[in-house]
Order: sequence, then C-alpha cells, then structure tokens
Amino acid sequence: MEHIIDAQNKKLGRLASEIAVILQNKKSVHYEPRLSGNGKVIVKNAGKLDIAPNKMEQKIYYRHTGYMGHLKEKKLKVMYLESPAKVLRKAVERMLPKNTLQAKRMRRLIIEE
Repeated sequence: MEHIIDAQNKKLGRLASEIAVILQNKKSVHYEPRLSGNGKVIVKNAGKLDIAPNKMEQKIYYRHTGYMGHLKEKKLKVMYLESPAKVLRKAVERMLPKNTLQAKRMRRLIIEE
C-alpha cells in the first residue's frame, strides 16, 4: 500500500516515527514481525520540516572513519542545509529495528525535497 505524506510544518521526530510504523506494516491487519511488509512511503516537501532552533544547534551526528581518534561530527543545521532528505532518512533508519529487514524497509522510503 502506498502512503503519500506532506512533511510541511511537521516535527522531524514525529514524522519519522509515523513513517517507521508504516514501513514495518504495523498499521495493517496482517502485521507479522518476521516479514518486511509492503507499505511504501512517499514524503513530499522534506525541505519544509519544522525543527526547533535549539535542536538545529545542539543535535550532533557522529561518524567514525575507522582510524583511532577520527570521530567526525556534524551539526543538524549543517546536514539539513546540505540535504533535508538525508536528515529525515537517518531519523527513520534509526527508528527501525536493527535487523536484516531494515535495508528492505528503507528501500521503500522515497523522499522528495
């Protein structure tokens, strides 16, 4: 089933959790945790999300290069200016269960800026 969501003036976390529930197929009567489900989500206006100014400055995304002491960090404000779709995708991905179905579910998420 295909869901089209307008992200304009919606909070990042609430939207991400709503998308994660749809991707897991939890809104369906035929929900089974071991199946990836068939819910497809198309998000429009990802560039018009409502994010609090404090969160833009305080939230930091970390990644590690693999070398000792090479922990890179990037603020939400910088990431959001680069790509709002990337911010939403990362939020949804972190709300899904960490198992083999995660990649299959993330493929069914389409974000338009």
